[in-house]
Parts: sequence; structure tokens; C-alpha cells
Amino acid sequence: MLTFIARRIAAGALLLLVISLLSYLLLSIPDTDVGRQLLGEGTPQSAVDAKNASLGLDRPVLAQYTDWLSHAVRGDLGTSWFTSEDVTQAIANRLPVTVSLMLGVTVVTAVVSFLLGVWAGVRRGAVDRVVQVVGVVGYALPGFLVTLVLVLAFAVNLNWFPAIGYTPFTDSPGDWLSTVTLPILSLSVASVAGVSQQVRGAVVDVLRQDYVRTLRARGLPASRIVFRHVLRNASAPALSVLGMQFVGLLGGAVLVEQIFGLPGIGGMTVTYTTRGDIPVIMALVMLTVIGVVLINLLVDILIGWLNPKARVA
Repeated sequence: MLTFIARRIAAGALLLLVISLLSYLLLSIPDTDVGRQLLGEGTPQSAVDAKNASLGLDRPVLAQYTDWLSHAVRGDLGTSWFTSEDVTQAIANRLPVTVSLMLGVTVVTAVVSFLLGVWAGVRRGAVDRVVQVVGVVGYALPGFLVTLVLVLAFAVNLNWFPAIGYTPFTDSPGDWLSTVTLPILSLSVASVAGVSQQVRGAVVDVLRQDYVRTLRARGLPASRIVFRHVLRNASAPALSVLGMQFVGLLGGAVLVEQIFGLPGIGGMTVTYTTRGDIPVIMALVMLTVIGVVLINLLVDILIGWLNPKARVA
């Protein structure tokens, strides 16, 4: 297992290097005069050239990338070109908002999906068909439509939750929960629909195995068979889908944070990408890649722990 983890970390480091190089090259393709954007259209060309030189934009792209990489590996992600804000600090201020959303959605998705999936897989018939229909509908609904319906129902009409705004957990846990409830629910609908269908299919496949019939013939209680044997063997594909859903939440967070006015990474990505602020964009790209690598590694470790056969493979 340690060898496997070491290999995955090495592969992740190589992936990080390749993506960082490609991202920097792609971001440098647009012929944008950053110095003039910063100083204004009426600024003399000499002042614009001096500003570009101070940012290092007068050098070859590979030299710029090498300089950025040498600072990044030491933890220095630079400063924003447009706000002069330290990139590391800017991300650190916004990261807890997005992480709290993603963790909340993951917990809700895991609990609800496994309950629905096991229920539908064990109780074939009307229950199974209802869960499948609800799952298909939930997965097909556009995310913005789900979000707007939740806002109109629970924030505008019932006034149970605030429509916009965010309260840090350290300031007030209760207010924090009320500000993240609707965003978490809006992101959880599609995730629950997808993962629950995967759990249901895996449970049905495992229930057809010979060893399950043997356990039933020995007189073991149905609940013990399901939760100790069936669910353990059916969890591997569900965990894989859950991991992919977690990564996909980064895209959904952009929309949700914009609608609810949350100061997270999603809104930050839109703002700084529109400006073409390369130091901030590169930091966000690297953060995303690191998150993907770590989530995939964690999922593989969990699958190996639950399923010894997968561990050996």
C-alpha cells in the first residue's frame, strides 16, 4: 500500500508539472497588453512598457514560467497583477467557504445516496422504480433551476434561510449553517441522483452473487447480510462516483457562489479569469489539480480498505 501511495504521489507531481506548463503557455497566448489594462488607455507607451517590464512580461514565456515555478515550489504564488493582493492570502481567505460547501455536499450525498441506493436495491418493485425515476429527474434538472426554486421557496416565500450572504463558522455556527444550507442542498440534488443510482446498481449485482445466497441459506439476518457483506462489496463503484462528484463540484460551486453571494473560490475564479490575472489563475489551477489528485488517492485507499481484492490489485 505504501508503494502504491508513493507511486500515485509521484504521478500526481508529474501531472502537476505538466498541467502547470500547459496552463501557463495557454494563458500567455492572448495578445493582451497587461500594462495598458492596469494603467489605462491614455497612459504613455513608455510607462506601459515599464509596467510590463516590472511584471516580467518583456521576457520569453518559458523564462516567465521558470521564474513562476521556482517561486511556487517555495510556497510563493506571487501577487495579483490587478489588486496587488498576495495570492496565497487571497485564496486562504476564500477557500474555507468553498471547502465547507464541498464537504457539506459530500456528506449529504454519501448519507442520502447510500440509504436510497440500498433501499432501492433490496426492495425491488415499486420502491425501486420510484427511486430510479426520482434519480433520473434529479440528475436531469439544470443546476440553476434547482437553485432558483430553492431560493424562491425557502428564502423568499418561507424566509427560513437567507437568500444571499455568508457568515463564517467562527463568528456564529448557527448563522453559518443557515447561510450554507441552501447552497449545499442545491448542489446535492444532482450528486445524490447520480450516486444513489450507482449504489442501487452495485447492491443489485452483489445480491445476485452465490455467496449471498449461501449466507441466506445459513440463516443470517437480512440486515446483517446487507450492511456487513453486501454494502461493503458494493461500496467500491459508489465511492469512485462520489469522488468524481466531489471534483465536479468545483464547477457547480462557481454558479452557486455567484447566486448566493458567497465569497468563495468559485466567484474568485470568474473574476480573475475575466481579467487575465495569470498569477491568481495559475494558483487556482494548481489548487484544483492537487485537490483532484488527493481525492482520487483517498478514494483508492478507501476502496482498498473495504475490498482486499482491490488492495491486492
